[in-house]
Amino acid sequence: MKYRNLGRTNEILSAVGLGCMGMSFAYGPTDENESIATLHRALDLGINFWDTADMYANGANEELISKVLVANRDKIFIATK
Repeated sequence: MKYRNLGRTNEILSAVGLGCMGMSFAYGPTDENESIATLHRALDLGINFWDTADMYANGANEELISKVLVANRDKIFIATK
């Protein structure tokens, strides 16, 4: 995985990010277990830049992400809108 500095900060982000909108009914029904497995796989691949928003399923996306985020907070950078 390639990484980049975030501007002039000391944050190091993966060059590839994970957009999480599709894990919250944006494109139809979702499978929570599959979504959680995807989040873990992203971490395994070194993807530490995840994008979400509180409007994705009225906050359900953030709740879903938290199931992986809590144990890995020091490894993940969250972008939100």
